[in-house]
Amino acid sequence: MRAGNLVSQPTGYVAFVPAPLPPEPPLELAGELVRLLSAADLALGRLDGITGILPNPDLFVAMYVRQEAVLSSQIEGTQASLTDVLQFEAGGEDGTLRDVQEVVNYVGAMNYGLKQTALPLSLRLIRELHARLMQGVRGEQLEPGEFRRSQNWIGAANCTLSTASFVPPPPHLLLEVTGHLELFLHDTSLPPLIHAGLAHAQFETIHPFLDGNGRIGRLLITFLLCQRGVLSRPLLYLSHFLKQNRTEYYDRLQAVRVNGDWEKWLAFFLRGVCEVATQAHETARKILDLRTRYRNLLEKEGKASGALLRVLDFLFTQPVVTPATLMKIGVTYVTANNHVARLLKLGILKEMTGYKRNRRFNFAPYLALFESAALPVSTKPRSSVQWLDPKDIKVVDGPRTKLTASQVQRVEAMLPTFAELHRDTLEGWLDDFEKEADPEREIAIYEAMADAYKTYCSGRALTPEERLDVYGLLLMRSGAPEDEVVEQAKAQKATRLSPEEVRAVLRCYTASPKPFQVTVVG
Repeated sequence: MRAGNLVSQPTGYVAFVPAPLPPEPPLELAGELVRLLSAADLALGRLDGITGILPNPDLFVAMYVRQEAVLSSQIEGTQASLTDVLQFEAGGEDGTLRDVQEVVNYVGAMNYGLKQTALPLSLRLIRELHARLMQGVRGEQLEPGEFRRSQNWIGAANCTLSTASFVPPPPHLLLEVTGHLELFLHDTSLPPLIHAGLAHAQFETIHPFLDGNGRIGRLLITFLLCQRGVLSRPLLYLSHFLKQNRTEYYDRLQAVRVNGDWEKWLAFFLRGVCEVATQAHETARKILDLRTRYRNLLEKEGKASGALLRVLDFLFTQPVVTPATLMKIGVTYVTANNHVARLLKLGILKEMTGYKRNRRFNFAPYLALFESAALPVSTKPRSSVQWLDPKDIKVVDGPRTKLTASQVQRVEAMLPTFAELHRDTLEGWLDDFEKEADPEREIAIYEAMADAYKTYCSGRALTPEERLDVYGLLLMRSGAPEDEVVEQAKAQKATRLSPEEVRAVLRCYTASPKPFQVTVVG
């Protein structure tokens, strides 16, 4: 086969051994693929170019890195949001979440890797990144920093090596296939974006670690683009696109292995680069506008304007703060507290906790530019639900025969959105979808609800009751037209939100599947 071969193993299962890159026969870089490559190059050039007009690009890079870390970790099922991570950095209580530490590890691994991009990427660096990624978190017992010495596999819950949808190369061949990958990482004969797309897919196929392969594979994309000079700074967070298109992502990778269809994988990858680079460029432009607007506002503050402008610049690097963290700019606690009070009055800062003591504040307008792609801003401690990995799911009502591996992963990825609303485990959700006549339609509806919930709640300080109201309205919307839901909610007094807020919630719902019927009990 073009991408590799299925090789029978002594114990009876069959593993896939990838062929060295670049592919043979060579890639057909023509037609639609050339058009997508040109569009992606142009979008990346515009994104990299806007950093040249940012007054201090490094003020903003840290947020892009955190955003990529959050989104990449969410693909693996973590519950942590960008705000959770920022609260951890500010010394908040959410720092006790295990999922937050996973994201912080990802940030650390990315920053470490970016410092090494002057040197060629190597297997040694990949192992070092993995050790940093897995330190003190889930999977730390699975040989961090070491390539696996046992067989892993990918498939639906409770599958075995013989029934798995994909089995990576066996351990005794890892040295050979990773050696081929390392040589390809140093090959600069292909366009950088083609190079990065091929390398990412090959790494995911090899799956050299027992855990953390997805995150390391996505880091390689950023490192290759920075190393080859396509990006001067890591402002591209491709995990957003992969998270939103996770089913096609898994299907395209599998089509490479089964059919050698590299071209369609690359078309998908380039489309993602183009979309995300365009979004990131727009975010950078909005950051510029936001900074200009607030600097103009603070310059009217007389003698205090100079100090407040320094605080504003600090908020672009650390948008969740306490008076104590503001002391890092070289002021006393009393002065920092006065700055916070002034910025609260001007509407630049917003109090997050609702407490009278140990309060935290966020730069909400800035956070909203990033949180819209991630989980809702959390102002309350999350529930202690422990989400299960697919391999840990126990059969409750007999074996699941309807759900595919990609559907299981999609359900797992959406559940953190509803963590503060439900205490159900992944096991319970999968059982419910298994019983549906059309699981794919039901999963798609809940994905649309999750996206709408995140879109509306981002940047809004909602009470737990209001969040439940949002969820209830989305349930109603999934079964009825918008106008009907508005009237029904008004007649039943089913929400504490105003009519305008109800409309705003419903406009966030853009489900494509046919709606199911929901009976609302008044």
